[in-house]
Amino acid sequence: MAQSAGFVEMREYDLVVGGIGKFLAAYREHGYQIQRLHLGEPVGWYTTEVGELNQVVHLWRYPSFEDRAERRTRLFEDPDWLGYVAMTTPLIIAQRSRIMYELHLQS
Repeated sequence: MAQSAGFVEMREYDLVVGGIGKFLAAYREHGYQIQRLHLGEPVGWYTTEVGELNQVVHLWRYPSFEDRAERRTRLFEDPDWLGYVAMTTPLIIAQRSRIMYELHLQS
C-alpha cells in the first residue's frame, strides 16, 4: 500500500448539550467564509448521531505540515476569526486533532 502526498486533518469538537445549533449557526454566519479564505474548502463537516453525541467533526486536506502551519497562522492573525473563536469557545468542552494519511490500496 502506498501512502499519498499530503494528509487530512480531522478536528473533533465536543460541545455542551444543546450547543450544536448555536455552534453551527455561528460558524455559518461568522466562521465559514473566514476559515475558507485561509484554509480553502473543507473536505467535509459532520455531526454525530450515534455514539458520542454533541460532536462536530470537520476534515481539512493539506499538502504538507508547512502549508498547514502557514495557513493556520494566517487564520489566527485574522481579527474576524479571533472574534468568531471568542464567540464559540464557551460552547466547546474539548477538542481533538488527528492527522491521517490516505492509503492507496491499489498500486
